[in-house]
Amino acid sequence: MATILDYFNDDLPCVAYGEEIRKKESINHPEHYGGKDNPYEAIKVIEAWDLGFNLGNLVKYVSRAGKKESSKELEDLEKAKWYLDRQINKIKSEQISGNRS
Repeated sequence: MATILDYFNDDLPCVAYGEEIRKKESINHPEHYGGKDNPYEAIKVIEAWDLGFNLGNLVKYVSRAGKKESSKELEDLEKAKWYLDRQINKIKSEQISGNRS
């Protein structure tokens, strides 16, 4: 069964308005997330560790802090903290309700 990722093959051209164009590196393997050849590219780590949404976003924002836009390093770290706080609160809530050991 095909997944959405099967449609993002780097070697296939895209067609936009009848003209073939190559997918931009900023979509498939942006440098600010580590790049295609980096074994620690953010998405590879997130998927390998099965981090889920909150922790995955935490890793994403920490890994790109200061790299995507150097002027937004603090903003990226604040976003990472927001996702960490959200995950902590989720775990606390689950422990209180007895849904987590």
